[in-house]
Amino acid sequence: MATRKKSSSRRYGKKAGEKVKRSMEELKRGTLRSGGSGKKVTSRKQAIAIGLSEARRAGGKVPSPKRATKKRAKKSSTKRARAAA
Repeated sequence: MATRKKSSSRRYGKKAGEKVKRSMEELKRGTLRSGGSGKKVTSRKQAIAIGLSEARRAGGKVPSPKRATKKRAKKSSTKRARAAA
């Protein structure tokens, strides 16, 4: 039976956990505000994202956010036929 290799380092640092915990507490109290618009945050996922971005700015160990991949639009064969003619 094959054994898995255990990762030696944690994915998120201590500072990240503290920032996320603080933002979750603010969410529960209803005092957490969005940075751009200043609206009250009601989503748990958004609260976690705010905590992680604050930890990132403070220099904590946080993986970089996932980037969206661009979708390439398919060109129809009729457009190619018209361009060639």
